[in-house]
Amino acid sequence: MARAATTSDVFNAIAEPRRRQILVLLREGERPVTELSHELDLPQPGTSKHLRVLRDVGLVRDRRDGKQRVYGLDARGLKAVHEWTGGFEQFWSESFERLDAYVQELKHERQEE
Repeated sequence: MARAATTSDVFNAIAEPRRRQILVLLREGERPVTELSHELDLPQPGTSKHLRVLRDVGLVRDRRDGKQRVYGLDARGLKAVHEWTGGFEQFWSESFERLDAYVQELKHERQEE
């Protein structure tokens, strides 16, 4: 089965580590592509390609600022990811509760020694 294009949905777009790095950088505010390229240690054309994918799936917006194009985060696009991962919250909560119970049991056993 052919893999879906990375521009088809948010999940495929954020599967690439550099794109996740871009999103982290943009949490701090808007940045021009040159600054993002420098932070990523990636040539500007490569950074622009990643930004295009992120823009196409609705995670990044851009605007002109003089001669530069400035990019900003549009976190609304992460709603699908948030909703999907939220389904695992109960699993993690229960796992941490079991771990805490086990640690408490070990502490109790040590105190009895």
